Amino acid sequence: MKRKRMTHRRRRRSGGTVGNRKVSKVMREYKRGQLRSSRGGKVRSRKQAVAIALSEARAAGARIPKRRRRR
Repeated sequence: MKRKRMTHRRRRRSGGTVGNRKVSKVMREYKRGQLRSSRGGKVRSRKQAVAIALSEARAAGARIPKRRRRR
């Protein structure tokens, strides 16, 4: 079976290993109930946990795509 080659744009959009490691670490904390928001309260939603993980990865210098704007 032939493998599809990734286009330049698609390859660039994917996050790197630093981002993946950071997201998995934060999600583990979330599942254990240890993840806290910047205000000090416990994080309750999965979406909020992912947002925290991505922002921490960006701060660590990971190449993560820009945030999507909400309508």
